[in-house]
Amino acid sequence: MKKIAFCGAAGNGISPLEQIMIKKGYEVYGSDRSFDEGKDTNRKQALQSVGLKIIPQDGSGITPDMSCVYASAALDDSNPDIRAAKNFGIPVKSRSDLLSEIFSTYNKGIAVGGTAGKTTTTAMIGYILDVMGQKPTMINGGMLCNYEDRPGLSNYLYNDGDFCVIEADESDGSIRKYHPFIGLINNISHDHTSIEKLVEYFSAFASNIKEALVVNYDCPLAKKIKSPAKIFTYSIGNQEADLVATDVHAINNGIEYSLDGHKFKLNLIGKFNVSNALAAISACMMSGINKFEAAKALEGFKGIKVRLEKIGTSNGVTVYNDFAHNPSKIEASLLALKDYPGRIIAMYQPHTPYSAVNTGDEVAAAVAKVLSPTDIMIMQEIYELTPQDVGISSANIIKQIQINGHQNAIFLPNKSDTRKFVLENVKAGDRIVIMGAHDNSLADFSKELLAAI
Repeated sequence: MKKIAFCGAAGNGISPLEQIMIKKGYEVYGSDRSFDEGKDTNRKQALQSVGLKIIPQDGSGITPDMSCVYASAALDDSNPDIRAAKNFGIPVKSRSDLLSEIFSTYNKGIAVGGTAGKTTTTAMIGYILDVMGQKPTMINGGMLCNYEDRPGLSNYLYNDGDFCVIEADESDGSIRKYHPFIGLINNISHDHTSIEKLVEYFSAFASNIKEALVVNYDCPLAKKIKSPAKIFTYSIGNQEADLVATDVHAINNGIEYSLDGHKFKLNLIGKFNVSNALAAISACMMSGINKFEAAKALEGFKGIKVRLEKIGTSNGVTVYNDFAHNPSKIEASLLALKDYPGRIIAMYQPHTPYSAVNTGDEVAAAVAKVLSPTDIMIMQEIYELTPQDVGISSANIIKQIQINGHQNAIFLPNKSDTRKFVLENVKAGDRIVIMGAHDNSLADFSKELLAAI
């Protein structure tokens, strides 16, 4: 039996690969700094329950008989496990290397790209194919609520069918590694890197597609991407696209839309989720599945954890937890909440100085445009800020929000300050949304807030 190790084992991108390699019969080891610090215990236990052997991230668990060490893109040669692997002459590969290897073994690979919505869209495609008996493998960066009752983490499916559906990440350029049967581009907007770089990455991705490229016709940048493959487009309302949703409107705890006169609904809120659904249906259509059957299957889709996830309601106050972390995602989530009555109290925690510095002005403009004067915007200090990042603070973005016209914006350095402020100011009818990425404790913070209200 081959032995392999994963460094950064708690990560959303690495954990589905760990579970799949265990299913394939490998002896799999994993380390993570958060596990060493006593954090993410639920995730640790879930992975152990399906056979992951946890080792400390100090190099001691890396042994000469391991055939490969796979490392998160966030780690470099200074990491003790990576150093140990190189000392033993063990190959060190990235998460995306393994993902590409697995993906290439399937006849019908579907790769989902885009700076927003790719996690939900990947999950939707996997769910449709699963419901329709296609036995797909799916590798995702988010936990599917439909599969929460099985052992391990619910961010993957592993089957012996022809299909493999993956979330193709553009942030590090690894999207260029994949050669899908069907490729999908949800959108292109400012996120981890410059627009110019993103267009370059998505163009390279499009050139690798074998059968069909599915494109969001409502995104000006996405629809300019060229591909040697067939191009199929989708849109909300634009009849020039190949698949068009009309009559989109919010309903209680969901949203309704029409396809060619047939009405369908989603158990998710937000117009952006109709766009995600259209992307998923389009990809399935290119795979030979009837669009109405695909749309009907999606009516049973329960969503992704921390994607505008409703945590619960207490004393008339509803709390949501959301992975929104770039301008377009934040705007889309706030617009979805504005479809319903009640004041919004939003808290956004940027991650890494790059995120705050390079998208701060756009976040400020989006927040000021969407929120009403009575709504409250809170920002905590940047997650992963280091002592070297002098002069960088979320407080700068709060000032910019105020300059843009929304005065009800407040900088609160940490969770305890946010908790105190929210509990002192919340009232029945409010919706609270906690937004941010990388910091897994935000989910627990949302639950703690709800419990305290």
